[in-house]
Amino acid sequence: MDIAIDEIAAETFRLSSYSPEAGLTFNQFVVRDQQPLLYHTGFQRAFSSTRDAVATLRDPAKLRWIGFSHFEPDECGALNNWLAIAPDATAVTSAVGASVMLDDFADRPARALMDGERLDTGAHTFEFLSTPHLPHGWDASLLFDETERTLFASDLFLHQGEGPAVVETDIVGPAREMMASTRDSPFAHSIPWTSRTNAMFDRLMLLQPNTLAIMHGSAFRGNGSGALSELRGCLRTLSAS
Repeated sequence: MDIAIDEIAAETFRLSSYSPEAGLTFNQFVVRDQQPLLYHTGFQRAFSSTRDAVATLRDPAKLRWIGFSHFEPDECGALNNWLAIAPDATAVTSAVGASVMLDDFADRPARALMDGERLDTGAHTFEFLSTPHLPHGWDASLLFDETERTLFASDLFLHQGEGPAVVETDIVGPAREMMASTRDSPFAHSIPWTSRTNAMFDRLMLLQPNTLAIMHGSAFRGNGSGALSELRGCLRTLSAS
């Protein structure tokens, strides 16, 4: 598997592979710091390729933190593989994610972070954001690097194709096109609109991210709050159709 590696923010690297069958990129992110963080483990079946890519940035055995948004194979399928080679690594997840998923799935106990809790990795400080059902799953969360103002946005802004590592143009249009043109596919219903969705978007917009680290598709650099506002409007409209 070919994996492209690009620095999308200071010491923050996007590891990207493209699946022609799915028409999607699958991205992991490494924050190279005193306590290195891997966000998204990748699929278990792709572990060896992902490990080798990470090794070009930092010794995989030195990973300290492993994060992800919600319990899915592309987000955390290879978690136990990483725990096996990185003896000091700890998974970080929501309280629901720890008690309902990882207490049974993970080979070592996870650290359950509370909403708004900070995680320091050395030069970077992260805020943990509990976001149930955003993008999806009651264990869902997002992570915000306060130092570089990077929002690890998981499946928000999901879009197809093998685009550049980072774009500074419209990121909402491709996401809207995918959701609107595939109303009969699972992607059309992957982000539910709930009574809490609007408030969660308000909170994300207040973070004023400069970079959006997106799981499927190009990362975005620019007015992250504006992009989040546009995406919210798109989701609200689609949910009513």
